[in-house]
Formats: sequence, structure tokens, C-alpha cells
Amino acid sequence: MDLIFKNKKTITLALLPALLIFFVIVFMPIMRSFVYGFYKWNGLGEPIYVGWKNFIDILTDKIFWSAFKNNLFIVAASVLGQIPIGLLIAIVLNKKLKSTSFFRTIFFLPMILSTVVVGLLWSTIFNAQVGILNQLLTKLGLEKLEQDWLGNPKIAMYTISIVIIWQFVGFYMIIFLAALQNIPIDIIEAAEIDGAGELHKLFKITIPMIWDTIMAAVVLCIAGSMRTFDLVFVMTKGGPAHATELMATYMYNKTFEVYKYGYGSAVSLIIFILSLSLILISRKVMSKREDI
Repeated sequence: MDLIFKNKKTITLALLPALLIFFVIVFMPIMRSFVYGFYKWNGLGEPIYVGWKNFIDILTDKIFWSAFKNNLFIVAASVLGQIPIGLLIAIVLNKKLKSTSFFRTIFFLPMILSTVVVGLLWSTIFNAQVGILNQLLTKLGLEKLEQDWLGNPKIAMYTISIVIIWQFVGFYMIIFLAALQNIPIDIIEAAEIDGAGELHKLFKITIPMIWDTIMAAVVLCIAGSMRTFDLVFVMTKGGPAHATELMATYMYNKTFEVYKYGYGSAVSLIIFILSLSLILISRKVMSKREDI
């Protein structure tokens, strides 16, 4: 820490170019996009100031609220799926087992695959006519369970959620593995000497000691779920009949399909506000749990 303070000016100068590039390429376009939310603009002509009209139109659009509901579903599925499964896998792989490195690689592999590849892969698996899943059910004599997994509005969101959980669970496994390996082994050994069982160690030692990491993982999970776009776009493009429409796909369609750039900018601002609100609420709730 003393070394950092002694070289404060040097570190600041070294960071300035990167911060400047970030400000010009990322921060300024985001702020400019928020400003365009108050304009009617097709991306080519002169923007026309319309005040709050774009926001009023968005908040009275049933498709937007359907997309918001689907986003909340994805958030819930991700938090309740990725976090517990990732933690469970991390706990198992944190033990001294054979081929631990192999299984860590296998579970993390979906995370490093291109989302387009993942989307195309699972779209083929879930294909109603030639998909592997329906063919497997037929082979097992379970024809009654065959579904149009991505074409049925009643189950399409569940199908998408399974793929999202599968792709990102390895990311949280790695985060939790790092946290688990920082727990002092003396505490675990002392609990075992006192006769503590596996569940007692899990809920009384492990989870409390990595609670900050779990909170950070939940925030990352919510933020990622609220901006989910590419996987849904590749697999369903928000269909069928807007059944898998998310706020990001809704924004894309309004911006690049019908050329309402001002309207799309307004949607992006609303997504930012809603995402920030969910993150702050989750932090508040989990902080209360930490105090108990």
C-alpha cells in the first residue's frame, strides 16, 4: 500500500491514456445515447426534440412490459440456477478428488464458447423436426414428452433459461472456487474436530465466510441477465409472438428494424434504470441477510 502512495503520480499518468480512451469510446456514446432518448430520430436526418414522448410510448407499450416480465424471469432463473449450481459444483471440486482439473475445464468450457455457437448448437438440439432431444425421447418411448421447444410460447422461455444457466454456471463455479480456497483450513479442521457435519460446515462456516463473494456474484448475475440479447436473438429473435422478447431485443428491433433511434435510446435508458434498481434492491436485501 505504501508503494502505491509513493508512486501515485506515476500510476495516475499510466492510467490516463486508458481512461481517456474509455471516456471517448464508451462513456461519451452512452451519455449521447441517453440524450437522444428525448428526440425523434431515424439515424440520418436532423433529430427532433419530443421531450418525454418516447418514454410515455414505451411505458404504455404492452410488448415492452411483456419483455420486462421475461427479463425478470431470466433474472430469477439465472440467480436461482447459476448461483446455487455453481456453488455446489465449486464445493465438490474444491475437495481433493481425482481429475478435478479435468472437470473444472469441462464445466467452464461453455463460458468460453461464442454465444452464437451456443445458440446455434442448442437451436439444433431443440429443433422440433430434426432435434436430438425429440429423437432421444422417441428412442426412449417417451413420444408424449416431445415438444416444439422453441416454437411453443408456453415453454420457450423455460427452454431459453436452461441454455443460459448451462452456459454461465461455469463462470460462477470459478468465482466460488477462488473464494473457497481462501477459507483458512484451520477453521474447517477445528469444526471437524468438534464433530460438525457437512451441512453444518456449509451453512455455518462456508457460506458466511464467502457471503461477500456470493453478493458480488448475484450482482453480476442480475446485470448480465438484464442485458441478455445475443443468445435469444440467435435462437428465437424474441419469438414466437414475442414470447421470448427481452428488453434488449425490443430495443434492437425498434432501433435497427424500424429505424427509431431516439425511441431505442429511450429504451436503453429505461433498461439502465431498471437494472440499477434491481441491483440496489438485491444488495439491500442481501446486506440485511448478512447482518442477521
